[in-house]
Amino acid sequence: SCFRLLCSLLIPALFLSGILCICLVVLLWGIRLWIQQRKKQLSSAGRDEKQPLLVAFFHPYCNAGGGGERVLWCAIRTLQKKYRNVTCVVYTGDRDATGEEIVEGIFRRFNIKLIHPVKFVFLEKRYLVEASLYPHFTLLGQSLGSVLLGWEALLKCVPDIYIDSMGYAFTLPLFKYLGGCRVGCYVHYPTISTDMLSVVRNQDTRFNNAAFITNSPFFSKFKLVYYCFFAFMYGLVGSCSDVIMVNSSWTLNHILSLWRAGACTSVVYPPCDVQTFLDIPLEVEKSTSEYSIVSVSQFRPEKDHPLQIRAFAKLLKEKRVGQQPSLKLILIGGCRNQQDEERVNNLKRLCEELGVGNDVMFRINIPFEELKRHLAEATIGLHTMWNEHFGIGVVECMAAGTVILAHNSGGPKLDIVVPYEGHVTGFLADSEDNYAETMAYILSLSPEKRLEIRENARRSVHRFSNQHFEDTFLLSVEPLFK
Repeated sequence: SCFRLLCSLLIPALFLSGILCICLVVLLWGIRLWIQQRKKQLSSAGRDEKQPLLVAFFHPYCNAGGGGERVLWCAIRTLQKKYRNVTCVVYTGDRDATGEEIVEGIFRRFNIKLIHPVKFVFLEKRYLVEASLYPHFTLLGQSLGSVLLGWEALLKCVPDIYIDSMGYAFTLPLFKYLGGCRVGCYVHYPTISTDMLSVVRNQDTRFNNAAFITNSPFFSKFKLVYYCFFAFMYGLVGSCSDVIMVNSSWTLNHILSLWRAGACTSVVYPPCDVQTFLDIPLEVEKSTSEYSIVSVSQFRPEKDHPLQIRAFAKLLKEKRVGQQPSLKLILIGGCRNQQDEERVNNLKRLCEELGVGNDVMFRINIPFEELKRHLAEATIGLHTMWNEHFGIGVVECMAAGTVILAHNSGGPKLDIVVPYEGHVTGFLADSEDNYAETMAYILSLSPEKRLEIRENARRSVHRFSNQHFEDTFLLSVEPLFK
């Protein structure tokens, strides 16, 4: 009787599940047909040879002024050079600026001049991908929010080719299966990585793993299960991409393990404006009354600016009283929103608490020429992000002729601050004491020895030039245009 009862419940349940699956497939197919019909209506005429190919980039923060934005605009300029019959579209949430202001900002910040106009599609629901909206389950919340933002983008403009250039992998199946687009992506940083899983597994406290979780075995296990589930979903959506580009060896290893799509995955190093920095003359430093230490990175929590300030304060504390020359720390970066501005205010408070308020300068959203001037005058280039996916700021510091001190992990460790023809190109550190000691060591070197390291570093960064990016980017996206 129990078996009959089980069968009487199971068979209708299976039948109902089958019916629901069929209905879902029919619904999705209907939506796809409706979107294709909408695409034809939005086009002035039907498809013909003269109609340009629409290539859309999903980049909700295209006006942020960071390394990811440099990749975006270099990619667009590269496509404009190569393909005449292409119109580039950028989905953005930067509604506080006009298209003309954004283009003007590209030239001012990055020294990039586009060949043809770009079509901007302004999105109203960018708040759905803001981390502040999801105090808990942030990864899942932002990913589901990106799907809704992607839906708004798809309704406003249906492209032929879709490229996610900001890491919103959950939009890929939306554009591929409902939009009928060929899809590609440029991954700067995996949304979740095996390193993040190990941090939770080992109960380490980090900026994205609160102390109350690390102190509780139950919460740690729950978060690990959540992360494993999210990693599975992330791998599922990412693997539907036709073309996958990653920015470094570190990112490649994580994406291969999560997405398992090696056949269409390739490393495309970000374009660093190496050439622009090469006209800064390299010469033995003249005796100076002040040395500057410069950091170039957006004011985001993972960049770990507090570590820079604490290490600098320790360096000053251990420096003998009255010793010359004096030292100045200059923090250069972009502020994207109010949270970033609050972060800067907190950093300024930290400087005051540590007694280095007069020795630390903040330069926010500065023009490219000012950035170049600061790098030309600096002795040390500082970088502190743990597992930085690549590190364009690191390359810029090396090209400009500073002695780089980067974090001993991620892209800087694997790809950038590596020996060149057997010679030292820079230094790596991973703790407050380590950073302070290494800065003291660099400053203790003779100007001639520092010049030798700077020359090695500059020679090594040619592999990150704009030209190298253009060649590898075009090779990678070629399948999307066939």
